[in-house]
Amino acid sequence: MSTIYIRTLKRAEHTVFCVSDGQKFYRDSQFDNRMVPFSSGQQIKRSVMESLSMALNEVPSPITFYTNVKKSAKTKNLEFDGEGVAFGTCDPTNSDQLLGGWMKALKGGDSKVIKRRSPLSISAMRGLHPLLAGIEVETGTFDRKDRGNNIVVVKDESGRVLTEDELVEFLDNRESQVSLTSKYLKPQRRATGLFVQDMAIDMRRLFCVSLNKLEPEITEETEAKLREEGWKETQTVFGTCLVAPKPVREKLIPALAHAIVNWTITSNQARTFSLMETLAISVSDNANRIAGSIRAKLKEEYENRAEPIIEEDMKGVETFVSLAASGYIRTKKESVDAMDNAQQALINQMMAFDYENQLN
Repeated sequence: MSTIYIRTLKRAEHTVFCVSDGQKFYRDSQFDNRMVPFSSGQQIKRSVMESLSMALNEVPSPITFYTNVKKSAKTKNLEFDGEGVAFGTCDPTNSDQLLGGWMKALKGGDSKVIKRRSPLSISAMRGLHPLLAGIEVETGTFDRKDRGNNIVVVKDESGRVLTEDELVEFLDNRESQVSLTSKYLKPQRRATGLFVQDMAIDMRRLFCVSLNKLEPEITEETEAKLREEGWKETQTVFGTCLVAPKPVREKLIPALAHAIVNWTITSNQARTFSLMETLAISVSDNANRIAGSIRAKLKEEYENRAEPIIEEDMKGVETFVSLAASGYIRTKKESVDAMDNAQQALINQMMAFDYENQLN
């Protein structure tokens, strides 16, 4: 077994977790083009990496941002000339770089292109079923009419601020039935329902950095640094690699397991926070079985109705069900320490893999 598959089931209530002109969504063609909210895999990955850094009590590695400017032919001033690249340290001694991957390709070819694909394959978080997740639209106002210390500024078409007498005259006009101390908010989409997210951990690459000179992952300087810090050369199916020392692996594995089980999305939620609690987690080395362990099934007796299902005793799959799950799904073995047990199961599997002798 070299790959661990993980399926996570979460519950979200009246929240926003990925935005593009409001909550992102796609339309499901099978179920009347129903709007189904989702969160991109990139956002999930960022949430996992943030949880990893918190578990390790580390500051995330810095990102270098390039922006292009040019001198204007007319004004001779510098002006924006397009976005440049952004990249991390490309140094596997940074935990979030080792597990999150990197790519560095500077314009102009001044330096070698180096890239490392993350050993974590992360899906988008989407509805468990189109009928079990949806979007509602929320309208509202920013209303402060109850405060006597508001400052009101009214301007005419030329930008001139109206005097107090002009303002009183404006308000006395019956055709100007407006409130100057409240604003109508743009309608916003909110997501509610059951959501599923999948992840695969390639343990062959988890703590190994390739030394392939044709497709380099690191620079020669970084390679020398890793060797000095105890990274050992080993052979894998991907060729010659450097593998992280055992103390590094023993430090990162519990933190990674914690991040996978406990990640949350907190961006875009200043006014729409949801716990997005985890209802269940399944762990397996079989991708097909992991898909069936947490699923939905259409109800025969009702049209356009689906029922969420958690298989708690599926062969080849370990499923961990939290207490919160029983409020939405029929369960038998929910437990208060389910997420702790899921975390320990991941630790055990990652610790058991022989990273230094993969071909033996």
